[in-house]
Amino acid sequence: MRTICFYFQVHQPFRLKPYRFFDMGEDHYYWDDYGNKNIMRKIAKKCYLPMNALLLDLIHQYNGKFKVSFSISGVCLEQFEAYAPEVLDSFRQLVATGHVELLSETYAHALVSLKSKEEFQASVKKHQQKIKDLFNGYTPKVFRNTELIYSDGIGSMVSEFGYNTILTEGAKHVLGWKSPNFVYTNAHNENLKVLLKNFQLSDDIAFRFGNKSWPDYPLTTDKFTKWINALPKEEQVLNLFMDYETFGEHQWADTGIFEFMRALPHAVFNNTNYTFSTPSEVAENGKVVGKIHVPIPISWADEERDLTAWLGNDLQDEAFAKLYELKELVAKVDDPEIQRDWNYLQTSDHFYYMCTKFFSDGDIHAYFSPYETPYEAFINYMNVLSDFILRLKEYEQDKKSKK
Repeated sequence: MRTICFYFQVHQPFRLKPYRFFDMGEDHYYWDDYGNKNIMRKIAKKCYLPMNALLLDLIHQYNGKFKVSFSISGVCLEQFEAYAPEVLDSFRQLVATGHVELLSETYAHALVSLKSKEEFQASVKKHQQKIKDLFNGYTPKVFRNTELIYSDGIGSMVSEFGYNTILTEGAKHVLGWKSPNFVYTNAHNENLKVLLKNFQLSDDIAFRFGNKSWPDYPLTTDKFTKWINALPKEEQVLNLFMDYETFGEHQWADTGIFEFMRALPHAVFNNTNYTFSTPSEVAENGKVVGKIHVPIPISWADEERDLTAWLGNDLQDEAFAKLYELKELVAKVDDPEIQRDWNYLQTSDHFYYMCTKFFSDGDIHAYFSPYETPYEAFINYMNVLSDFILRLKEYEQDKKSKK
């Protein structure tokens, strides 16, 4: 018996408002509340609510044999609470079925695993607590790092944090001749199982589904089940990992994406020998075939499957370095607004907007950015960061003067 593992990333950042040089020292509130609310309400209507309802129907229709998993960033959960509480309720309904798994991640959807083990662990614990608070004591067992960023070293840290399974990209340059359709272990710690995304079949749904120039358009359930039946019989698991916003936002409803997903379980159960499993079930039941060696971090972004979407140019590197220079100062601060801003400023999207790759993946980057140019994104972020540094210094001076 072979199995399909669906994993969906659910994330929305707190976007910055336009913040000019002359705002520094005068305005300490950085967030575009109006824009963030509008975007959340729009995506709730187009994606989260209809897709959650569809998945709930499928779980009931197939008596729990259809299963999926989610990671929901802490900053996204905060926006559900503030702007779309009905979405949070719909996720609670899904989890209550017992056939939907929630995964751990960094609270702010941050790149912190690349910078500081202590900050990384603190962010993971903060996310754990948020999930526990909002989902009736739920404790995730599987970890999904921001944008599936993974290396041998990151895996070792995640294992130390108490997780036994992690998700990442089945990158060609890492796998070589190997298949992503097996269970592997971390190169340094065999107790940590590694599940790899099958990017070809995942991206057929996530990116190519509505593309009329794609040679395989339109993607039907018959076509998809033929493809998965054609996979070598010894391969155990098909990991289909994608942004949840694929459904209704990246692939609009008129592409037929919802109808495809509604029909897929029936096609799988009737035309293949595949089941559906959560990541925990795959890790528990799948046979480990060997170690996966990833000395240099990988991700699921762009053609390169590396870090260059976030840390590939001087703008990004400068902003990233400047941000994490502040971690020791921030650690001494017990002001809730400063701690909130510290979390929100770590979100990877801010660095993504600064990406200057305008060739193979430039259109994708432009689609997600609220800025006209990467340079505008950099200037806006650095203006905010400069004011944030002023606040930290003022806090430190006030603390000293009170002694």
